Amino acid sequence: MKNVRVWFKKDDECRFISHLDLNRCMLRALHKSKIPIWHTEGFNVHPYATFPLPLSLGFRGEKECMDIRLVEDFDFVDIKNKLNACLPEGLRVYDVTEPVMKAKEIAFASFSIRITSDDISPDKLLEICSELLDKEQILVEKKTKKKGVKEIDIKPYISSVKLERNIGGAILSVTLPAGSVTNINPTLIQKAIERYYNIEVYFDVTKKDMYDKNLKSFQ
Repeated sequence: MKNVRVWFKKDDECRFISHLDLNRCMLRALHKSKIPIWHTEGFNVHPYATFPLPLSLGFRGEKECMDIRLVEDFDFVDIKNKLNACLPEGLRVYDVTEPVMKAKEIAFASFSIRITSDDISPDKLLEICSELLDKEQILVEKKTKKKGVKEIDIKPYISSVKLERNIGGAILSVTLPAGSVTNINPTLIQKAIERYYNIEVYFDVTKKDMYDKNLKSFQ
């Protein structure tokens, strides 16, 4: 068997399908494309496919990936073309490679966030975002599996910050912890803006890349 990593983009209407539906969509595409992938054994036999860092509902993804196993040699370009022929427009495979890193090595992800609001002007929104990011503490409520809802300070987790004005709002580029150990969702920044300034804001989030603990791009 040969391990293979399929790289794809998730955008347009497909950003609103859940991870469960994405998994079903990819499995159907693998079945229709007749790519010779390994199936799990046991009572519930199904094609083997895993996603190292699933994308949150509504987020766009420029560097998503799915791991599969081939039971025989198959050209990587053919895998890309055959899958794209079976996928909806908002899901596009752009590369197929052999895995270099393990999924558990993912520790960070970078995001580009378009922030808009119906309540205030773009200039005022930019000012508010800048003021928030300059605070010594940014306290928000976060749901956890073990302790339920608790208040945390997300300021120490925010890095590689770039904030600029955009038509109609602001663009925030940021790197946050992601993966199995610590995970800070960009929507926590949205909650912080609404909590501190009592305004409603809209986040259009694009996940740009994933990294290991040394901020090396995930491969």
